[in-house]
Amino acid sequence: MSRERIGRLEALALVVVLMALVTITLPELGSDPWRFRPGTVDASGPLAPLVRAAGEEWDVGIARSAAFAAALLCGAAAMTLLRDRTWPRWAGIALVLSVGVLLAAPSTLLQLGLRDSTAPWFFTNDSTYQIEQSGDLLLDGENPYGHDYRESGLERFYTRDGSVSERVREREVALRHFAYFPGAPLSAAAWRVLPEPFDDYRLLVMLCTLAALAAALAFRAPLGWRLAVGALLVCNPVAVRSAWFGQNDPVSLVLLVLAFALVTRARFGWAAASLAGAVLLKQFALVALPFIALMAVRSGASRAQLKRAGLVFGGIVLVAALPFLIADPRAFYDDTVKYGAGTYRIVGYGMSAILIRLGVLDDRYGGYPFGLIALLTWVPLTVWLLYAQRRARDLWVGAAGFAISILWLMFIGRTFNNYYLLWPLTGAAIATLIAAGAPGTRTAAPDR
Repeated sequence: MSRERIGRLEALALVVVLMALVTITLPELGSDPWRFRPGTVDASGPLAPLVRAAGEEWDVGIARSAAFAAALLCGAAAMTLLRDRTWPRWAGIALVLSVGVLLAAPSTLLQLGLRDSTAPWFFTNDSTYQIEQSGDLLLDGENPYGHDYRESGLERFYTRDGSVSERVREREVALRHFAYFPGAPLSAAAWRVLPEPFDDYRLLVMLCTLAALAAALAFRAPLGWRLAVGALLVCNPVAVRSAWFGQNDPVSLVLLVLAFALVTRARFGWAAASLAGAVLLKQFALVALPFIALMAVRSGASRAQLKRAGLVFGGIVLVAALPFLIADPRAFYDDTVKYGAGTYRIVGYGMSAILIRLGVLDDRYGGYPFGLIALLTWVPLTVWLLYAQRRARDLWVGAAGFAISILWLMFIGRTFNNYYLLWPLTGAAIATLIAAGAPGTRTAAPDR
């Protein structure tokens, strides 16, 4: 058992961070949900008591009461410092996880219960619903790429009342594409073996959000810094919303954080494996690849270690993707690359939407020169960031470079949703952790 302890000042700082996150998150809890019209709600299943307590409808009262309970818990934790000069390590971890659960679990479990009490196309999100369907297809021996989802039940999600609309079937291009890399259907297939309603993919998203604390603790940094940054990763309002609303980025992000942590510990093979998992779960993680590779070089990795790490990364990605590439390479490319870059409707707050507002682009479904803009702006920016990282002595510059690169790439993309900010936020958090432990991260031990 670790004998690390948290000093009084560090403990108070952790309480302040958690209180700030609760304060920011509370007004947003449960806000702006999908407006479903399911008709009758028959509270049933293991979460039926929660559904009945919410009046058999989407309710923010329970979630916000739990957030107040989280604030009271922080206050109670602070009161112990009137008597104790330090906390044991487990107390800080327990406090962060307890606040994270109180913020994320009530809304997530209510969504699961309402969905279980109605139909699978209610009280869910189209992305996680389709990921679940991709897992079911794998379990049935079918290929999720190139699959026609227009009669899968997903089409009923878009009408909000469960009806079938031919207009929706023709207009919603998501019904003809599966945009995620193979890690999504593979993880969904594994998760779908759980009993209902706990086979809902959003429960995995919530658990991965909580697991970000463990990834933060893997860095070489003072315990207070690791707990505070871990609290930011677990309890920030975008991550909390991702769990109940159904945005699957935290499943990839937790592996990305772990990959950076393992590089700082000179575990280059394991870092490569973790990064491969992150990439397979979300394409955005590919942006981290050159920054992590250069971090490994700056950490003193030998040529053999780099070669081994490259083989691990490439092998895992290839093993996961090869069956789908063999089954239908064109469908795989069309769904994961062509669809996201050139087919999906322009939404959000990024450059593409600004150009729509300015009248430069006329149609949200029309063409958008993402490739040209990326070539002229993002590629030079990323090359410069890598050059700056190569010249810098400190490893944290690589994580900061990743944060800047991914932020700009998302801004110029065809879509820019608010939850995309989790990626640059995570990069900044990683940079902070590496900088906080800088004396222990400039030289590397052998990769065993």
